[in-house]
Amino acid sequence: MSDPRPLKRFGQNYLKDHQTILKIVREFDPCPDDIVVEIGPGTGALTGEIYQKVKKLYAVEIDFRVIEELSFKYPMVHFINADFLKFELSSAIHEEKKLRIVGNIPYNITSPIIFKLIENRELIKDAMMMVQLEVANRIIGTNSKKDYGILAVIINAFATTSLRFKISPNVFFPKPKVESAIIHLDFNKNLPDDVSSKDFMGVVKAAFGNRRKILKNSLSNSVYKDRVNNVKMDLTRRAEELSIAEYFDLTRMLQ
Repeated sequence: MSDPRPLKRFGQNYLKDHQTILKIVREFDPCPDDIVVEIGPGTGALTGEIYQKVKKLYAVEIDFRVIEELSFKYPMVHFINADFLKFELSSAIHEEKKLRIVGNIPYNITSPIIFKLIENRELIKDAMMMVQLEVANRIIGTNSKKDYGILAVIINAFATTSLRFKISPNVFFPKPKVESAIIHLDFNKNLPDDVSSKDFMGVVKAAFGNRRKILKNSLSNSVYKDRVNNVKMDLTRRAEELSIAEYFDLTRMLQ
């Protein structure tokens, strides 16, 4: 059976270059005892390489058209026909070891997928994903740089991030209009014990809600407006000027 036509509603761009596939797998470096979850296997470009290297591989795919053929081709892989954003990792995958995540994910839902990984970080060791290059730069951004924003602050509070390499649009079908990159997230960080993760993410989002405004104005237009007077730091600064440690302090004052 020939590969199904990529569907725009699923954000599908099939990876076709074998050398790029091998490079991604080398960077991911799966070990035999790893428990891997692949997001969006599509036609099985990465699946075919990874399943040879690990004893247990789960693959979550929303497109029912490819499940039957993939299941026949890779009988040892646990294929799950589901939307990853609605898929409950904790209830569907029962493993003693932490999971490793890999995938060429739909670019239009990159942020929701990453936030889902953060929410399930107790179950996850690390994640290697292909994302739009512009988003990759935002993920690894540092304060006072133009790419430093909500994604950079929140992700880097929970994980060590790195951009491994860039990928040309020419290795996909259909060819996307943007460059891509492979990022790695190592969930090896924890928030301070006295900082609520829910409030931390809420404060960061509120601070960047009006990026051009000073913090006092941004927070005054948020759910934290009644607590702004509790803040003992310079609120004439802008959101991109605060370090992650300062966002921890700000959360302590507002939560």
